Amino acid sequence: MTGPRYTTLAESLPATVPFVGPEAQERAMGQPFAARIGANENIFGPSPKAIEAMQKAACDIWMYGDPESYELRHALAAHHGITPENLVVGEGIDGLLGYLVRLLIGPGDAVVTSEGAYPTFNYHVAGFGGALHKVPYRDDAEDLSALLAKAAEVDAKLVYFANPDNPMGSWCNGEDIIAQLDNIPDGCLLLLDEAYVELAPEGTAPEIDINDPRVIRMRTFSKAYGMAGARVGYAMGEAQNIRAFEKIRNHFGMNRAAQSGALAALEDASWLSETCAKVKTSRQHIATVAAKHGLKALPSATNFVAIDCGKDGAYAKAILDGLVARGIFVRMPFVAPQNRCIRISCAPTREIDMLDTALGEVLAELS
Repeated sequence: MTGPRYTTLAESLPATVPFVGPEAQERAMGQPFAARIGANENIFGPSPKAIEAMQKAACDIWMYGDPESYELRHALAAHHGITPENLVVGEGIDGLLGYLVRLLIGPGDAVVTSEGAYPTFNYHVAGFGGALHKVPYRDDAEDLSALLAKAAEVDAKLVYFANPDNPMGSWCNGEDIIAQLDNIPDGCLLLLDEAYVELAPEGTAPEIDINDPRVIRMRTFSKAYGMAGARVGYAMGEAQNIRAFEKIRNHFGMNRAAQSGALAALEDASWLSETCAKVKTSRQHIATVAAKHGLKALPSATNFVAIDCGKDGAYAKAILDGLVARGIFVRMPFVAPQNRCIRISCAPTREIDMLDTALGEVLAELS
């Protein structure tokens, strides 16, 4: 009796996931976290109107979701002042990243990203046999100029750039991105991951012609809109680039209830504004806690804050482990020198106060 014959590429890959979920850690500990502030989730939650819409949609969950996401796609197009042909909806940015890599990258094709940037993108590139070329951060921020220079050097087909950035929370002005567009090499696509852009200062999102074939942008309902568990994201770009997704995407991948919830969330501008204000307040609260304990919060345009622990990755990991042992779920960057930091999700006062107490205990143990 024989088993399946995997591809040579699949045989070469490790069986892994980009992130170990907090649920897996809870199972290992045998108890839930008291504060879940490590996964960049929006703990303030979605619009009540989105929750109501999803509850109503549950009655019709026996039906497949609209494979065109027609209502949501048209509402998003109107929201951004583009045509529906310039936009595709997918299962979060993670799902869309997989589709885009599948469209562009074959074995050996060059892809450029930052060393220590979003690992799920790297996971997809590896899954299709792409060759990753990495550029170091500069001053704790992704370096678009260096990324594009590396792309020209290696004849890259795709460049990943997040603005604002995960895991450091840094951002650049949209005009600075526009100034770099002519440095995109021929035959290369610049992928702008704008997952956190609703939380960023005005002017962070560049005003790029939607019909520019050199750029594709991705956004999500997971962060500012507080719907990470619903898995709703979208890509915007030149119509032919967007049309290419129809060749390979999972047309019934979108949850019917999630489509309804995202549409209601998009229409509730006041809730989004309130959430952004809460996140801004929480960022300051986290910074105050960090300073109280002799640590430094880095500037952030996201719903999380990177805290510089002042030493090396081993020290930051010891702090992280101490917090986890006390029921406080946090994460940290994977690559030096950014791994001198831990990363804290914005949250209501209760959770940040719990962090304050636990952090004091951990640092006292390590001193």
